[in-house]
Amino acid sequence: MNKVVLMGRLTRDPEVRYARNDSSLAIARYTLAVDRRFKREGEPDADFIPCTVFGKSAEFAEKYFRQGLKIVVAGRIQTGSYTNQEGQKVYTTEVIVEEQEFAESKASSESYQQRNQGQVSRPNPEDAVGDGFMNIPDELEEELPFI
Repeated sequence: MNKVVLMGRLTRDPEVRYARNDSSLAIARYTLAVDRRFKREGEPDADFIPCTVFGKSAEFAEKYFRQGLKIVVAGRIQTGSYTNQEGQKVYTTEVIVEEQEFAESKASSESYQQRNQGQVSRPNPEDAVGDGFMNIPDELEEELPFI
């Protein structure tokens, strides 16, 4: 069985291209920074995993995914190789994404972005309903990316 599940932050906005055939299949590529559970001194704190997604999911990634956003992906590991211009064989490993989801709210993502820019933002408690959830303005509900 070849199955992988990863949660991490996008290192940059997804790069989307379209296949040159009649179907114009969308192909999105992005890299996830996945924190390492156990950190050793002198070693990196995260692994950077290249991911590729196809079709409608690629179009979704192009529209809604941005650098710094925390997402969860499930898919399979695919390896390959090619010969570069210098004649050396280069080996590749990537995740072919079958499922992708948001791993945090938009507000959490924005808060993370601001913290990393030296600005800290806190949610306004007046916007919360009695059950602790925030109200979503009616005009925004039509734009939500899920049903």
